[in-house]
Amino acid sequence: MSENAREAILAAAKSAAQLHGYNGINFRSIGEEVGIKNASIYYHFRSKADLGAAVAERYWQDTLAVLEGIRASTPDPQACLALYPSIFRVSLEQNNRLCLASFMAAETGDLPEPVLSQVQKFADVNIRWLAEVLADAGCTDTKTSDRKARAIYTAVAGAQLMARSRSDMDLFDDVLMTYQQAGLFRP
Repeated sequence: MSENAREAILAAAKSAAQLHGYNGINFRSIGEEVGIKNASIYYHFRSKADLGAAVAERYWQDTLAVLEGIRASTPDPQACLALYPSIFRVSLEQNNRLCLASFMAAETGDLPEPVLSQVQKFADVNIRWLAEVLADAGCTDTKTSDRKARAIYTAVAGAQLMARSRSDMDLFDDVLMTYQQAGLFRP
């Protein structure tokens, strides 16, 4: 089996999870989408939990790369904060999908530990990045920047959830504008 098949499996599983959560990861439908026998998926992933954990790990790693790219290309911390919601908006733009980690976080009680661990890393990566940006923007202490980072992360993820439930991108933008006017994105 090639590395291309593994990547195709991960992409199909990511798509399924963004539309239907962890329970949407189904070897049969992924096999059909990729064009392989569902039993062939076991060559790359021993179980659904292994596949789910790999998808969630890749998701937070890709998100971290995007966040690092924002920091590298945008030296102004306030501008970085303004760009942050765009990482959640992208999912909505792709057929009204939800952030994979947000969807799976809602399924916490049903997630195997390896998957849950990777989902929690997504939140940790986002919060750590936001706290660093807030500190660079002048947030006075670590405790304050950490608390504000959690509030921003939660608010943006919640806005995405609300917009998805109504298939309304304008709602996402409106809620974010309200947060900005209320000062959520200021240190």
